Amino acid sequence: MATPVLKKHGTKHERNWQGHAFFSGGFRPFFLTPALFSILAMVLWLADLGAYISLDTALSSLDWHRHEMLFGYTSGVIAGFLFTAVPNWTGRLPVVGWPLIWMYVLWLFGRLSMLFGGVIPYELVAVIDAAFLPVLSVVIGREILLGKNLRNVKVLIAVVIFAIANIWFHLEMFGDGTGAGPIRLGFASIMALLMIIGGRIIPSFTRNWLSRQGPGKLPTPFNQYDNILERASIIILILWSFIDYVPEDWLPATGVIFAVLGAAHVFRIWRWAGYRTIVNPLLGMLHVFYAFVPAGFFILASGMIWDNPAIVTGALHVFGIGAMGGLTLAVMTRASLGHTGRKLTSDNYMNTAVIVVFMSVVLRVIGAVWPEFDWAVMASGLAWIIAFGIFCFRIGPWLFLPRPPR
Repeated sequence: MATPVLKKHGTKHERNWQGHAFFSGGFRPFFLTPALFSILAMVLWLADLGAYISLDTALSSLDWHRHEMLFGYTSGVIAGFLFTAVPNWTGRLPVVGWPLIWMYVLWLFGRLSMLFGGVIPYELVAVIDAAFLPVLSVVIGREILLGKNLRNVKVLIAVVIFAIANIWFHLEMFGDGTGAGPIRLGFASIMALLMIIGGRIIPSFTRNWLSRQGPGKLPTPFNQYDNILERASIIILILWSFIDYVPEDWLPATGVIFAVLGAAHVFRIWRWAGYRTIVNPLLGMLHVFYAFVPAGFFILASGMIWDNPAIVTGALHVFGIGAMGGLTLAVMTRASLGHTGRKLTSDNYMNTAVIVVFMSVVLRVIGAVWPEFDWAVMASGLAWIIAFGIFCFRIGPWLFLPRPPR
């Protein structure tokens, strides 16, 4: 049985997993498998939607779809990112080998329990599924705190809120609730992570690349503007989770607040000089998909101002497909290339995937706002399948191979 061992190189220690390369880094299993799962989940939901099959889960088809794309797919990708990034933040050893395998199995059990919830007690389904995020919070929290990396405690808090949202979702299902509140809280916590992490890596990557391209505008360093905007956005998004308890005549004013935040995020993107990255698709896609953050704010604002639930549904998919799906795809691509020793350059495959994700967002908004175009929902799902299928086909094989020697 292979076990992790420590190998000393000068003053540094690195963990050297002697088993299969697939478990030598958290990004490997937790990027590829959630991407594959999202394809399977979308295929099953579309097949159920088209009456080709009947999903036998403990939830309705729509509730299962909402939960698995948010708490299933996204939780796995977040784990992969954090298992990869936290060692760089803290200088501590990465989670690899058997500890990583057990986390991976726990995530897989959650997906299986949710899929086959129709044949096992829902109490067991809920416990299995809800276990992953609290355990992830403990593992990541331990690394951050022992590494005295207090700067990233806000990332840990967002993951804890995400875990709470998932537990709340299951409690709502027990009580015959709609699950709308916990779904919104889940979106709020992931949007918080995207704003915090995206606000750090996008301008940093952009500055590093632009500084080698000659004179011109460089991204504005993180300052008080970003700090205030992130905090205000996160607070408003969390309060939005409880919008069902707000009087209806408050909705227009709430919508105005979201519109103002959307404009503030547009200005944030302009400060990052993203327009100069158009010739670097791998970098430019980060800017493009972050733009779905303010786009979601604007569409959500219009849905509140005109009290139109269909527009609000469209906004959720701008957040879910564009910001969450797009940014996770972009980050998974970049991190996978870098950590497997490949050149940080996009190609026609991944450029196509970016375009297809963009199409998926547009089609899903059309299907939400104009229900008579019901074909658009199916087309949007097919576009997601194609985009993430391209990722798995192009990047997936590298995740099974050891990093080439330098």
